Amino acid sequence: MVIVMAPEATQQDVDAIVDLVATAGGAAFVSRGVNRTIIGLVGDIAQFTNLNLGGMNGVADVMRVSAPYKLVSRDNHPERSTVRVGGVPIGPGTLTLIAGPCAVETPEQTLAAARMAEAAGATLLRGGAYKPRTSPYAFQGLGEEGLRILADVRAETGLPIVTEVVDAHDVELVASYADMLQVGTRNAQNFALLQAVGSVGRPVMLKRGMNATIEEWLMAAEYIAQRGNLDIVLCERGIRTFETATRNTLDISAVPVAQRLSHLPVIVDPSHSGGRRDLVLPLTRSAIAAGADGVIIDVHPHPEQALCDGPQALVDDDLAELAGIMRDFPPLMGRVPATRLVPVA
Repeated sequence: MVIVMAPEATQQDVDAIVDLVATAGGAAFVSRGVNRTIIGLVGDIAQFTNLNLGGMNGVADVMRVSAPYKLVSRDNHPERSTVRVGGVPIGPGTLTLIAGPCAVETPEQTLAAARMAEAAGATLLRGGAYKPRTSPYAFQGLGEEGLRILADVRAETGLPIVTEVVDAHDVELVASYADMLQVGTRNAQNFALLQAVGSVGRPVMLKRGMNATIEEWLMAAEYIAQRGNLDIVLCERGIRTFETATRNTLDISAVPVAQRLSHLPVIVDPSHSGGRRDLVLPLTRSAIAAGADGVIIDVHPHPEQALCDGPQALVDDDLAELAGIMRDFPPLMGRVPATRLVPVA
């Protein structure tokens, strides 16, 4: 932390800060310039924050120079991390396709969507058994019945499951079925839920809150990490802006920024950001070009009948193009398509 003193600050003002920092167990180093005096603080940032240094006489500004998120920061872990989900890597060097239906509706629909995902090169199956919806009258998901359907489809296809949990009380139940827990944008700052998924021993996909800054996104990840779980994948899914031409505004710059600040893998959701089928593949290309570690995409065998987000779901005609993207683009970025590591019997 650095304190910038005002030009009119007195020696007594400087001494008062040095003494106060010392009482908090820290050390203060004073640097005097021609026009300004700067005080650098070393010690427990949390303790310094409680001192109300910005309100002291002669202080012009107080700035943090270390990240408030410790466990997920590159300062703490300089090398970028790889998270494995059911033997599938997500991280640097690979590109992972996660695909499936936005919502689990029937066993037949879920299995058909999983086969579509496989055909496009997916190695992880997404599917929502619990669906937090803006309208209380919209389809809310099948709950545990949906989880059982996903488990049956995993047994049929071998694809590990990524599914959302929306309530801290459901974490143990969902974790008993899922290979990876997803925390959606509406729950990105549900701190009780973040702590619960951090304690259950499953990899977590954390979507960025629709109104969250990148720092708030990483602080949410810190809640999970603080419970002992560093198997976290960040997902940029678009933020809410004034633009109405797309469902959300895909912040593609968030990919390299988050990767610079954090060692966690970063993936992109082109389906929920664009909100339209014709935008999903162009946004997928842009995500890969920006350096994303993976993409998560909606597919549906009959999107016109979908109970959730049909307009953004890819169909059979799109799969060949998606498969081509997953085959051709990773080598251009120095990556290989992620494959599942099957344990030797």
